[in-house]
Amino acid sequence: MGVAASPQPVILNVKEIAKILPHRYPFLLVDKIIYMNLEENEITGQKNVTVNEQFFQGHFPGVPIMPGVLILEALAQTGGVLVHQKGYSEKIAVLLNINNAKFRRPVVPGDVLTLHAKGLHISSKGGRVLAKATVNDQLAVEAEIGFAMVDKEQL
Repeated sequence: MGVAASPQPVILNVKEIAKILPHRYPFLLVDKIIYMNLEENEITGQKNVTVNEQFFQGHFPGVPIMPGVLILEALAQTGGVLVHQKGYSEKIAVLLNINNAKFRRPVVPGDVLTLHAKGLHISSKGGRVLAKATVNDQLAVEAEIGFAMVDKEQL
C-alpha cells in the first residue's frame, strides 16, 4: 500500500473563489487555490475531476474525457483569481483570446487537475497569462490566454 501524499495547503477555498469569480455551478471550474505569489504573478489552483460532472454525460460517453475547452476555461478562471488578487477587484477579466494552445494528455474522472497561471502582463485594461494544466506532474494542456478588463456593472 502506497503512502498518501500530504494535502496541499488551501489559500482560497471554493466559497472564497465564488466571491471573486462570477461563475457558478456547473461553470465554476476551480475548487481551490493552493499557491499564490503576487510578486511573481503566479497562482496555482486545483480542480477535482469526478465522474459526476455533467459534461461527461455527452462528451465521449463510455470513455469520459474532460473537454479541452473546459480545461482552458479552468485555466482562465485561475488567471482571473490572480488578477483579482493583484488589486483589480472592481473589474472582471473576460476572455479575449487563446494562443498556442496544446493538448498533451486526456483528463479523465479521478484526475486532480492542477492549474498554473503566470501573469505575463496585467493592467487595468487587460493582459495575458501563461497557463498550464497538469495531472500528476504530467502536462495536460498549455496555452497563452489573453483577457480584457471590464467593469462589473457592464456584465
